[in-house]
Amino acid sequence: MRGLVRVLVLLASLYTCAAGAIFLVQRQLQYAPGRAAPSPVQAGFAGVREVWLTASDGVRVVMWYAPAAPGRPTVLYLHGNAGEIADRPKRWAFLRQAGFGVAFLSYRGFGASEGTISEVGLHRDADAAYDGLMADGVRPDMLGVIGESLGTGVAVRLAADHKVGALMLEAPYTSTADIAAERYPWLPVRLLMRDQVPSVARIGRVTAPILIQHGEADAVIPYRFGRALFDAAPEPKEFISWPGLGHEALFDVRTWEAERDFLNRVIPQG
Repeated sequence: MRGLVRVLVLLASLYTCAAGAIFLVQRQLQYAPGRAAPSPVQAGFAGVREVWLTASDGVRVVMWYAPAAPGRPTVLYLHGNAGEIADRPKRWAFLRQAGFGVAFLSYRGFGASEGTISEVGLHRDADAAYDGLMADGVRPDMLGVIGESLGTGVAVRLAADHKVGALMLEAPYTSTADIAAERYPWLPVRLLMRDQVPSVARIGRVTAPILIQHGEADAVIPYRFGRALFDAAPEPKEFISWPGLGHEALFDVRTWEAERDFLNRVIPQG
């Protein structure tokens, strides 16, 4: 009996140590920022105005911006977890060729932006980008917000708290805690996780038209999470499934074309 007790105590100690270690490094596990921070020209971007924004807590973040032509929408793009905005020149070029104004926000801790990453910080950065675009004369009803992967949670919260013309989500989740719970089923992640990004609890406050797209074979953010978020979203809303595609659907031109067409339908032109 004593031997069994020792084994159980040892296992409990190992479990506690493992859980504690993951708790301490959870943000390093959750986020994968790129910090190369090339200039827009070095990254292959054309027509970029570098705008430095100051978030409400004083952190300075950078936004790459090209204003819209009169009467055309502006797209605020909130990128995903891996890399940085400099890794997305093809998306920038596509949106500009579609005739939109474009703003690529670099969150704190990503690219050249200052600060360290946290959920609260991501939302403060998005608010700073929104305020900066409003100050530049962009009308709320002419602003389309694109959220990619991690950025979908940032986009949902932004559109829930501010007026926008359209919300477009690529491979979204109900919450990051739901994703973590699936990956670490042996951990009480909902008790330990600092940045849970509860999109499913926020999306009901969005009043703009919503487009959600998800690859049916997505192994990073499983398809069912995108469907669950769509089910919780208010009308008007649309869902596009991509059979056979995984998380790489984010970089498929068909995804971008669907967003272009959606924006041209739901945001008034001229």
